[in-house]
Amino acid sequence: MVTAKGAFTTLLLVLNVIFWFVPIITVALGRLLVPVEGWTDTANRWLMALGENWITCNKGILGLTQTITWDIRGAEHLRKREWYLVISNHQSGADILMLQAAFNRKIPFLKFFIKQKLIWVPLLGQAWWAMDMPFMKRYTREFLAKHPEMRGQDLETTRQACEKFRRVPTAVINFLEGTRFSVEKQAERQSPYRYLLPPRAGGIAFVFGAMGNILHSLLDVTIVYDGSAPTLWDLCCGRASRVVVHIHERKIEHWLMQGDYAEDEAFRERLQQWLAAIWADKDELIASIREESENAASRQPAPGMT
Repeated sequence: MVTAKGAFTTLLLVLNVIFWFVPIITVALGRLLVPVEGWTDTANRWLMALGENWITCNKGILGLTQTITWDIRGAEHLRKREWYLVISNHQSGADILMLQAAFNRKIPFLKFFIKQKLIWVPLLGQAWWAMDMPFMKRYTREFLAKHPEMRGQDLETTRQACEKFRRVPTAVINFLEGTRFSVEKQAERQSPYRYLLPPRAGGIAFVFGAMGNILHSLLDVTIVYDGSAPTLWDLCCGRASRVVVHIHERKIEHWLMQGDYAEDEAFRERLQQWLAAIWADKDELIASIREESENAASRQPAPGMT
């Protein structure tokens, strides 16, 4: 029965991708073929509206096939006409779906940095391109050692790609841990946190370098599931009963946009310490939310009892 529910939910989500892909790619091609400023702005607004409808339908599918209790905290003062950088802990492939659903129509359509090669993912890659997701091409240290003339080119390319965001309110998400949390990765990285992997400062430094003077504030998001974090398949099968999304808005201080992470050791150390303090607070918050959920569960009467 669980497998049937998972297959049915997955089928609906795939059909939803196909349904919205057609108008999204049509508007994007029209924008490309007629590069007139007024029309481009109109097309961008249409694309954001289509993206929000896509996410609304995703949430509707989950509402139809699942029983999920949403607990969204700190969303009262969010604004749709604002520029945000969203950072979050990362536990599961379900995180993006859950965060998109939690933020939909509260802030601008949520975008995320994508590796350049993922543009070739069928339908999704092209839809991401159409929606102006920032594709990034990062060069390895080994490559830069052989081609020093390319140093800084990846940042400049991303900065140019993000310039269009000046004209339309934008929200971009970055998972600072770089990968999904697991106990094995926690041990491998010697994480000082109970529920998190150490944040990678290079990623957010890259975002601030490319987009810092566009962004207005930072949304520090903590996502916590009851029990273990569900995989995307677990989510489709109905194994996610409750999700807490805690939002803390932070000011983006001027110094964050001024340093050179690769070359300035003092800036690099200051950024790492700043992130470590945020992550320590986040770790304590997760512990508090988990304890709150466990206490609530312990107060529930056992089946058959009144």
